[in-house]
Amino acid sequence: MLQGTGLEVALAPTTRPGEATDLARAAAASGVDLVLACGGDGTLNEAINGLAPSRIPLGILPGGTANILARELCLPQSPVAAARQFRNWSPRRIALGRARWAQEPHLSGSGNLPASQPCRYFASVAGIGFDAHIVYKLSPQLKMGLGVAGYVVEAFRQLLRYTFPKFTWRVNGEEGQATFAVVHRTRLYAGWLHLAPSAGLDQPHLVVCSFASPGRARYLLYALAVLTRQHLRLGDVRLAPGTEVCCLPPDNKTPVRFELDGELAGALPATFEIVPDALTLLAP
Repeated sequence: MLQGTGLEVALAPTTRPGEATDLARAAAASGVDLVLACGGDGTLNEAINGLAPSRIPLGILPGGTANILARELCLPQSPVAAARQFRNWSPRRIALGRARWAQEPHLSGSGNLPASQPCRYFASVAGIGFDAHIVYKLSPQLKMGLGVAGYVVEAFRQLLRYTFPKFTWRVNGEEGQATFAVVHRTRLYAGWLHLAPSAGLDQPHLVVCSFASPGRARYLLYALAVLTRQHLRLGDVRLAPGTEVCCLPPDNKTPVRFELDGELAGALPATFEIVPDALTLLAP
């Protein structure tokens, strides 16, 4: 399909985690005009981390489980359909989120992390606490076999097992505690859930949506409220915009994990910040 549109295409299949980052970085260094990534949000995240902050455009051929970024951009959910249309798309320069965290979980007095700590860009969401634990526990077989339903199955399983430790988040002088929070660049979460209606790729900030309760029954209410888009009416659900979000664990011994664009990344403490003018994306 791509060659039929007159493109000179070089295929570069991935064979291991992280390879899409290396391939995208090498492609940008070689002077290509365009990088196309076919896969889900995890594959796109790797490609983005190989391209940003270069000016090489990234085109998306959706082929994953949730396809949050593709749905946010209203792209066709078939990679062939997307390939048929993408020549009509336009370049769009966007900001990205970036996470910085410590190799070993520890608290610092100010909550700031040294610039030498590991860092990674994200295009859609960073999930902290419960959902990252679900990603941590989800088997590849369940994910590949059931897709989004696999996450739902694992979520119910972990609802009975997870201890829901509380962590602290800080943004723009505001502070809160949560057992689950999502730092948004996109409005969508998990492909189709509207957690943060004020977020968006065209916005110059992040938006945190936090859920405070450690109660298992309360999480069932959270799920129902999110499905009906009524979660922001709950008193223990908060929405906060900002350009930098600092998250701290409850102590040095309790790991609170986080994921970036659906892929497990690290553990708190971590800082999530906005990076303006970071990526050129092709979109309708």
